[in-house]
Amino acid sequence: MADLEQFRAETRSWLEANCPPEMREPVETDKDVYWGGRNAQFKNDAQKAWFEACRDKGYTVPMWPKDYGGAGLSAPEAKVLREEMARINARPPLSSFGIWMLGPALLHFGTEGQKQRFLNEIARGEIRWCQGYSEPGSGSDLVSMQTYGEDKGDHWIVNGQKIWTSYADEADWIFCLVRTDKDNKYQGITFMLFDMTNDGVSTKPIKLISGNSPFCETFMDDVKVPKSYGEDIPAYVGEINRGWDVAKYLLGHEREMISATGGVDRASSLGAVTSRQGELDPVLRSEMALFDVDALAFTAMSEKFLDEVKIGKGHPAQPNMLKYAGTEMNKRRHELLMAAGGSRTLEWESEETENGKPARSWLRTKANSIEGGTSEIMLNVISKRILELPGA
Repeated sequence: MADLEQFRAETRSWLEANCPPEMREPVETDKDVYWGGRNAQFKNDAQKAWFEACRDKGYTVPMWPKDYGGAGLSAPEAKVLREEMARINARPPLSSFGIWMLGPALLHFGTEGQKQRFLNEIARGEIRWCQGYSEPGSGSDLVSMQTYGEDKGDHWIVNGQKIWTSYADEADWIFCLVRTDKDNKYQGITFMLFDMTNDGVSTKPIKLISGNSPFCETFMDDVKVPKSYGEDIPAYVGEINRGWDVAKYLLGHEREMISATGGVDRASSLGAVTSRQGELDPVLRSEMALFDVDALAFTAMSEKFLDEVKIGKGHPAQPNMLKYAGTEMNKRRHELLMAAGGSRTLEWESEETENGKPARSWLRTKANSIEGGTSEIMLNVISKRILELPGA
């Protein structure tokens, strides 16, 4: 405990010295978030300084081993770091599907060569990934996917289409589920990694009800994917035709990521966000206070679940529970924000509302109950695997 308190003191001192004041302000626009990648640009010097300080310290991925770009922190130390960053409302130095999804899969299933190359690139913000899972007609029933890789010996020729590929138009590489055996539904999928600049790869943004286009259609027309990128660096994770094992593991981390939108800290509590909006209806204010209490409870529950997972005591279906609960919390939060803002929040294009940010953000939350596994599927899993209810 004494060592942990010393670590807390050292961490607090380091954060005070290295986290610029601008990086302690709430995120307001997309440019406030740094995603890294080949074509990434910093919004300002403060964002650059904060990222580089964390990168050099290993704090973009604090629990990853030092050999792979992390800080090698233990679970208790990482928790202290999260608490101290939350204390000063520090922004994450780097956001990345590589950190949240692909990285954990590589740590679990990857070869040493894959870890040395890809994990270090992710940790240093040098590569931006997107996820090629869902297809038209293959969302909840993902194993019905049809994107096919024809074996040509030392490479595959991949043809097919993915949909809802978040930020595919800005990604450098894709981790992609490709069917490589048409006769085996579950054991005929390979988890491939390839560059989005390959000939035959194209993307088309999908405009959402919010008016924004974070999702894309991704097309693969005779894309040549080599089976290896060098010694001990296969272009697939796990085994050929066993990619479904990797996909399921990764989905757990994706659902934990999505569930985090339901949590709250001091800066993002509804009380703090609406404190400058003047007098609110007492009934609405009580609903907002109740939400903040529930959101704090959800945050505590999430921390407990993560601690259980790290010591091997977590239930395999806990990510499904977190994903469903976090989704509902985030939707409820934005409903209350819309109610608190009144008619102003319905505005769509003015500078006063930052081009309709409240309404667009509220509409965006409607997709939370679909992406990463629909709420209906999550409830089915919870009822079957946690509550052990009999089938219908």
